[in-house]
Amino acid sequence: MEEPKNDQLNPSLQETRSQAKRRNFRYAFGCSILASMTSILLGYDIGVMSGAAMFIKQDLKVSDVEIEVLLGILNIYCLIGSFAAGRTSDWIGRRYTIVFAASIFFVGALLMGFATNYAFLMFGRLIAGIGVGYALMIAPVYTAEVSPASSRGFLTSFPEVFINTGILIGYVSNYVFAKLPVHLGWRFMLGVGAVPSVFLGVMVLFMPESPRWLILQGRLADARIVLERTSESSEEAELRLQGIKKAAGIPESCNDDVVVVPKRSHGEGVWRELLIRPIPPVRRILLTACGIHFFQQASGIDSVVLYSPTIFEKAGIHSKNGKLGATVAVGFVKTLFILVATFLLDRIGRRPLLLTSVGGMIGSLAGLGLGLTVVMKHGDEKIEWAIALCIASVMFYVAFFSIGLGPITWVYTSEIFPLRLRAQGSSIAVALNRVTSGVLTMTFISLYKAISIGGSFFLYGGIAALAWVFFYTCLPETRGRTLEDTGKLFGLDPDEMKEGGEVQMVNESEGGSKVQK
Repeated sequence: MEEPKNDQLNPSLQETRSQAKRRNFRYAFGCSILASMTSILLGYDIGVMSGAAMFIKQDLKVSDVEIEVLLGILNIYCLIGSFAAGRTSDWIGRRYTIVFAASIFFVGALLMGFATNYAFLMFGRLIAGIGVGYALMIAPVYTAEVSPASSRGFLTSFPEVFINTGILIGYVSNYVFAKLPVHLGWRFMLGVGAVPSVFLGVMVLFMPESPRWLILQGRLADARIVLERTSESSEEAELRLQGIKKAAGIPESCNDDVVVVPKRSHGEGVWRELLIRPIPPVRRILLTACGIHFFQQASGIDSVVLYSPTIFEKAGIHSKNGKLGATVAVGFVKTLFILVATFLLDRIGRRPLLLTSVGGMIGSLAGLGLGLTVVMKHGDEKIEWAIALCIASVMFYVAFFSIGLGPITWVYTSEIFPLRLRAQGSSIAVALNRVTSGVLTMTFISLYKAISIGGSFFLYGGIAALAWVFFYTCLPETRGRTLEDTGKLFGLDPDEMKEGGEVQMVNESEGGSKVQK
């Protein structure tokens, strides 16, 4: 009698595999959720500072320039964390780097909440900024390394989901604590940010380590366990394992539980390969990652989010509750559309969503610039259609940003770097992201005073148009590819990125043998 040729003829086996696939997806989903929740730290800070700034200015009697610096300086402080995170995560692992990020932000949030003057507050922002820099770099890297290729876009978009969730929580915090006396309200707004970092630091300890980091440490058996729990099938787990071993320069024939990988310098050689002597494909990957991070911020998103109460005031909404209420609405729209994006990334692909997103942002920025120009031109006269255009344009702008440019920036960067360069390469891109954001947010008030607030958004719209051209010409589609395969889109040969040296296979009976790579 002829044997069944596929699982379709064996419903029991098919159902067992389907259950295993769902169980493994839930496990990868849970790991991605916990890792990505570190991004809530940045989101909360952005959201809460947009409203707290009004009360800080009133309580501490500081100038507009000092407020600009206070709001934007965290992005510059992030540089310390984002640059250090690559080396730290290669040294102590992705998981403990997340714990470290949450711990640093916890201290920073408490310092800001107890600040007695402007200098004390700036010191708290320094500490919090370092924590945010760590979190921004490590969350998408860990999630990409844990996720199977078929759902990587969905899972790796979670950091942006939690940035938006944090922004929304920050907006709500502003609205709630605004009812307290001025000297207490902003301190509660900032100090409450310490609460989620405690939860994160504890919960992350229950996550597995990144399988790719484990393999770089020679811990093949531990990596195999994680891959079997996060892949859709045992066959996919084995393929992922072989791909990572090849990228790490470990022979495919090596199946020992532990291999002694030669000691590597923690980053010096990698920095040389990225910045000093990059081969052409690596140079293209780095320019692509830096380009998408630069344009994400240069198109004005943090200026809109941080200064939304100011924008609504210029648009004709003058009551404190009205400005904060409209800002909360922005947070809801932004969070809603990022959730929509998570389900489209692996169905539609990165490029179509990205180009649609930036195209919509260009139109929205033009509408906002026009509306604000008309409102400001007519002074005290209330132009209803212009006010409505301003509000609608802000909502459309954050919606279009959230369905594409917002999440895809983090997804795409975590996908394109080869394993050996991933942590440090991502840290460079994140650093540029934060510098760009810092420059824009620390100069927004000065900019709109110089060229008008409407002119500022016309300028952001022009930058977004340049971004669309860059994305159209330079970014290939990565949907459905393994992390070890995406480098080929940029002309990268995986064999070029292997580690040098010897790998020593260790087994209990023989004590290990060396295999030349």
